[in-house]
Amino acid sequence: MKPATASTPSDTQVEVIRGFDSPVNLVWKMFTEQELVSRWMLGPPGWSMPVCEMDFRVGGKYENRFRNDEDGTEFGWVGEFREIETQRQIIHDESYGLAGDTDEMSNTSVVTITFQENGNGTRVNTLIEYASQEARDAALATGMTVAMEMGYQRIDDLLVG
Repeated sequence: MKPATASTPSDTQVEVIRGFDSPVNLVWKMFTEQELVSRWMLGPPGWSMPVCEMDFRVGGKYENRFRNDEDGTEFGWVGEFREIETQRQIIHDESYGLAGDTDEMSNTSVVTITFQENGNGTRVNTLIEYASQEARDAALATGMTVAMEMGYQRIDDLLVG
């Protein structure tokens, strides 16, 4: 499988596209079942995910927290599911920042994940809309697209296993 491609279609957007060699129903589960999300959305080596909570329904909330296992630093994001169209699209808002105080989360964005089956595979398109170009650029500077591909490679392994 080719690695994810990332682009900036506008001053406030990041788009990440990735294909998977599995049908849409299996790829959908990877993004919508808490137990599976906690197995692939781990970040780079040396990081763990001590909190992965999601109430996957419109109006449901989620929280993901990541920890640097060496120094204990944590960050994460929280959000709410806005729209769900089974095996087609998920739209949610997302605020991120240092973990521990969800009231201090900032940099809210809107994330639209679209699933499209093509042949025996599935294309996943993630479009992230930030409040400003500065917020988008700050997110990109964290290496988020590299971390996303690491997670997607774990999805590949889970789908095969």
